[in-house]
Amino acid sequence: MSKPTISDDPLYQLLRNEEIREFNEQRHTLDTSRLKSGDYRGRDLRNMDAAGLDFSDSYFRNSDLRGIDFRDTNLEGASLIDAKVSGTYFPEALSAEEIRLSLDTGTRLRYRHRD
Repeated sequence: MSKPTISDDPLYQLLRNEEIREFNEQRHTLDTSRLKSGDYRGRDLRNMDAAGLDFSDSYFRNSDLRGIDFRDTNLEGASLIDAKVSGTYFPEALSAEEIRLSLDTGTRLRYRHRD
C-alpha cells in the first residue's frame, strides 16, 4: 500500500476538479492506470462511470460517492472514512462489515477471497 498521491494526469485532474461529465467522456480514450493510489478526499464524484477502473489504495475521505456502481472496480486498500455512500454498489468481494469499518474508522478495504 502506498500513500495517496496528487497526479498531473489529465483524467485524475478531471476527478480532482469534480468534472465528472468530462471524465466519463474521456475515460475510454485516455490511460486510466494513474487513478490508483489517488487522493480523492472531499470530492463530489457522483455520476462517475467507475466500471473497470482501479482505485486501489486511494483515499475517499468525506467524498460523495452516492449512487456510483463500483461492482466492477478495484477498491482494495482504499479508505472511505466519512464518505457518503447511499445507493452505492460495492464489489461482491467486500463484506458489509468491511465497508462499515472503512466508513467509520478509515481502515483500508480488504477483499474476502473465496477458497
